[in-house]
Amino acid sequence: MIHIFYPDESADSAYEIDYADLYKKGYRGILFDIDNTLVEHGKDADDKAKKLIRELVELGFKVCFISNNSEERVKRFNKDLHQSYVFKANKPARTGYLKGVKVLGTNLKNTVFVGDQLFTDVYGARRAGLKSYFVKPVGKDIEIQIILKRYLEKVVLFFYKNLHKKRKYIHKK
Repeated sequence: MIHIFYPDESADSAYEIDYADLYKKGYRGILFDIDNTLVEHGKDADDKAKKLIRELVELGFKVCFISNNSEERVKRFNKDLHQSYVFKANKPARTGYLKGVKVLGTNLKNTVFVGDQLFTDVYGARRAGLKSYFVKPVGKDIEIQIILKRYLEKVVLFFYKNLHKKRKYIHKK
């Protein structure tokens, strides 16, 4: 049961994922959560986010932001990035992810999702049939519902990490 919240991959940061390798493997679209994935909650796109998106586009990726926030929030974040976006995505519902894939003109097999929450971002991506990356949150959580979810995520991550340690041990034999 708990496995439904496991990501396909995890990384310390959205900025540490090997996107060139993903491109070599045939991925062409990236759906990103915004808050606490690329920037601290509520912040505008900073130089680091702008650089990453620019590099991804130069690699050949299509990028779309998927957020449960209002259009005003997503537009503000995206004002200098000029990428596609889906606001009020209602994650973990599948519809926002599927809309993002459609907007990009990619498909479920060549699109990856990157987010910082297991119960919304990763679970929704899995439900939609997308490869998912879980990244550590960029900033401190300020919304009480997210703070509470983080405690539950710790339990899931404990079992997820133990499973991956066992797999690495088995592969080394």
